[in-house]
Amino acid sequence: MSRLGTFTRRTFLVGTALVGGAAVFGTYAVARPHPNPLDEDLAEGAVAFNPWIKIDSETITLITPHAEIGQGVEHMQAILMAEELDLDLDQFVTQAGMPAAAYFNGAFALEAAEVLSATVPLPATVLHAMLSPVLKLAGMQGTGGSTSVPDSWIKLRAAAASARETLKLAAAQVHGVDAASLATESGAVILPNGARIRYQDLAATAAGIAPVQDVSLRQPDQWRYIGRPTERIDMVAKCTGTQVYGIDVTAPDMVYATPVVNPRRGPMLSYDASEALAVPGVRDVVEITNGVAIIADDTWAAFKGARAMRFDWGPAPYHAEQDDHWAEAEASFTDDRFQAAWRNDGDVETAIATPAVEALYRAPYIAHQPLEPLGALALVTDDRIEVIAGHQQPTQVKPVLAQVTGAHTPDQVVFHNQHSGGSFGHRLEFEFLRQAVEVANQMRGTPVKLTYSREEDFAQDFPRHLAVARGTGAVANGQVTAISLDVAGGSVFASQMPRANLPTPPGPDSQITAGTFSAPYGNAVNFRVRGYAVPNLAPSSSWRAVGASFGGFMIETLVDELIHAAGADPVAERLRLIDDPVSRQVLQTCAEMANWSGPDRGNGRFAGVALVHSFGVPCAEIVEVEMTDRGIKLHNVWAVADPGTVVDPVNIENHIQGGVVWGLGHAMNSEITYRDGMAEQSNYHAAEGMRLYQAPAIHVRTLQNNLHIRGIGEPPVPPAFPALGNAIFAATGLRLRETPFNKFVDFV
Repeated sequence: MSRLGTFTRRTFLVGTALVGGAAVFGTYAVARPHPNPLDEDLAEGAVAFNPWIKIDSETITLITPHAEIGQGVEHMQAILMAEELDLDLDQFVTQAGMPAAAYFNGAFALEAAEVLSATVPLPATVLHAMLSPVLKLAGMQGTGGSTSVPDSWIKLRAAAASARETLKLAAAQVHGVDAASLATESGAVILPNGARIRYQDLAATAAGIAPVQDVSLRQPDQWRYIGRPTERIDMVAKCTGTQVYGIDVTAPDMVYATPVVNPRRGPMLSYDASEALAVPGVRDVVEITNGVAIIADDTWAAFKGARAMRFDWGPAPYHAEQDDHWAEAEASFTDDRFQAAWRNDGDVETAIATPAVEALYRAPYIAHQPLEPLGALALVTDDRIEVIAGHQQPTQVKPVLAQVTGAHTPDQVVFHNQHSGGSFGHRLEFEFLRQAVEVANQMRGTPVKLTYSREEDFAQDFPRHLAVARGTGAVANGQVTAISLDVAGGSVFASQMPRANLPTPPGPDSQITAGTFSAPYGNAVNFRVRGYAVPNLAPSSSWRAVGASFGGFMIETLVDELIHAAGADPVAERLRLIDDPVSRQVLQTCAEMANWSGPDRGNGRFAGVALVHSFGVPCAEIVEVEMTDRGIKLHNVWAVADPGTVVDPVNIENHIQGGVVWGLGHAMNSEITYRDGMAEQSNYHAAEGMRLYQAPAIHVRTLQNNLHIRGIGEPPVPPAFPALGNAIFAATGLRLRETPFNKFVDFV
């Protein structure tokens, strides 16, 4: 289908700059590998084949640089290497590794290329080829955007295959045999006579051999782990409560701290710490940017001291009242706030001269609210900043924190990344790390363990960006003939990038319209999506599925309304509209799983369907509900996604189930609203997810027809919102165009 929308001179310049930028780096600079961080402090007799695999006389260590935030990427990275290195899952240890350019995330290039191709007059394949060297040279290590699997898929298997073949050469050298006669199995090289030589016993010899680079990856019929159920390597620790998270780390002689910062994100005008200093265990109150930190003997004393503080806060640099946020967004469909026509198929204006539907959709701010609150352990000395925490952008931590003191260089910042108890984008931010270093810089030589209270975590969250959309379309002869969606929202890039000390990407912000223009409905003939940027909103950040989380809700609710206006079946008409065979198979499979015969399932049950294409993955969901005298009850969800090759079928099923629960819970119950410049919701009681007793049975299937291997952390989230809304419409006749739905209906 044609997705080349109207592009401005600015977006055209983005494309030409990429062409020029890729060229000036030069072939040598692009081909040259980044330094191997494992070569630093390598023990005698140990070998670091590459940045991911280190072996000494005792231990095989696999470096898993993508941040483990609960999504299972530590295990995924490990089994990709274990597959090629012929390791059993109990024969190695894993480490996050130190932040390094060698761990740059190249998969961001594919996602960016596919987005840019909608507004730059170049195909995604060309843009991908141009962006890849740019990302490599930037050397940014990051986890997010469902990119961990595609980034790891080739590089980790190739790294392990290189180590395997190098170990064979070492064994051949020691034992005087032909390397081609050797095999590997369960962490050992097998000699022709059947003798087994542990990898650890070959480490010293392998250290003197140049790693083999020309390697072949194993074929699917040789895989032991990929595509097969395996027990996650962190399963026992997490089930027994022994897994160490960032919040668990301690240091000798440390003090505890908690921040209290202006909830309006403005300046702190004054404060009174007298009552806080009288709290037993509170040692001091120190100033930090726009607030203070309470220093104490333990976290609980710090929290009590925080509650005793008195402040005079400055005003918010955005609209103080929630109604004004909505009004600003709804007034933004203007030429001066226009960003791009992300899709412009056919002649939409003519086709919608007599619209069948005209609707306004609204998506609120939503908090990240991971179970583990933000926090970090920091130590500042005259020549070093050392921080222990969980974060999704570890290489960017170094320049950000060096700037805090103004007396250190990025090379003097040491960051130890940890497991995180959830993130959903929350740990892409840097404010909590900055605050920990601000406090530690005032207490040089003393470790400071800073922990957010739950209330402060909510108050200081940079939520999902707010957006509204105007939807319209046309129908004729029982079919949808035109789809038009204009989306106005806050720019998450313009808000988030400066806080990371990064430049805001030029051109339009794709996360205003994500999940809309990628809809595979080319057979609608007339299909347009336009984006508008809204100023003066609360600062925002990436939230699980980012803009697609509400873009999917908007486009799939509009499509459902148009199908209803046409008098067609919601599944059959979507199948007719789809021009992408991979997406068609996903929806068809989902309908077959649910035994779809229409929205009315009989026995008082009704169903809604949605199909959203986000992060390169088509995902379809059908939600079955019942209207009871106590409210809406959810019975079943059928979910199908096609991420390409499946690495871990157990984890991918968990991801899809979790994404469905996450999406449904937030569609039902969650929003952040502002009053007097402050978030009104302060804890889980005011921003509930889904309760266990509300959870439906979730039936999952994955297909593997996608051209590229993709991640699955985010794609299951967007369809849950509209599938539930469409099911509620089928059951009640009430069309819900705004979340959370609990403002309009009750749930059991």
